[in-house]
Amino acid sequence: MQIYLARNNQQAGPYTIEQLNQMLASQQVLLTDLAWHQGMTEWKALGELTQGKLVYEPAGYTAPPTFTHQAPAQNSGISKIQVERKSVQNNELASISTRVLAKIIDLLLWLPAAAIPSFFLKPEQVNQLSEIQQKMQSADSSTQAMQLQQQLFSLIPVEAWQAMFVYIIIMLGIQAFLLAKSGQSIGKKLTKIKIVDINTGEKVSLMRAFTLRSFIFIILNMLFMPFITIIDHVFAFGKKRQTLHDQLAKTKVIKQ
Repeated sequence: MQIYLARNNQQAGPYTIEQLNQMLASQQVLLTDLAWHQGMTEWKALGELTQGKLVYEPAGYTAPPTFTHQAPAQNSGISKIQVERKSVQNNELASISTRVLAKIIDLLLWLPAAAIPSFFLKPEQVNQLSEIQQKMQSADSSTQAMQLQQQLFSLIPVEAWQAMFVYIIIMLGIQAFLLAKSGQSIGKKLTKIKIVDINTGEKVSLMRAFTLRSFIFIILNMLFMPFITIIDHVFAFGKKRQTLHDQLAKTKVIKQ
């Protein structure tokens, strides 16, 4: 079992249980220090795990039969251990209003795709397009609406569809690159929030940050708008402010 420790927003480890207990006995770590290992949903104080004792004996754990003693770090506390310093559990969750603003910014970036066809239409085609849109608003049946929609699509030149496709691919590529690099879409970067793992507070993989959180829900929103959007964001009012796509990807959104 690998155990991570944290104090004053500085993380150290991983340590074995034997190393942890040695450091507890020598008071190199304190019962007030935070600890996390696989199977835990959040960081907890060591004293809570050990029930106030200076030894941690997790249920079901059996020490390795051949344990080679490795002296723990000789420094007087975790704050002096030479480890990569990073923010942990104390990261502040992003507010719902900030997340909504980031989402709006990201959605606005897709609007140019809808405007692209206008650059390829002749004046008479623009007029025809407006007439069809007006008829669609007053259509008496779904069949009539679908027929009008087909007429509308047939007016848009192939070049316009190609330009829209290229723009969408470029935007998806940019967003995927930013999410892989820093856990931030363009909207999140501007609002200074980012996506991290729900348990460790660390950056997550592109599969979780983009494919699970964004791409799948882009498709679902296109098919079931606005129901998926509403259901997805209702979950954000929970204690951990996790939307449905956060829960699927096991992520949270925090302030940068």
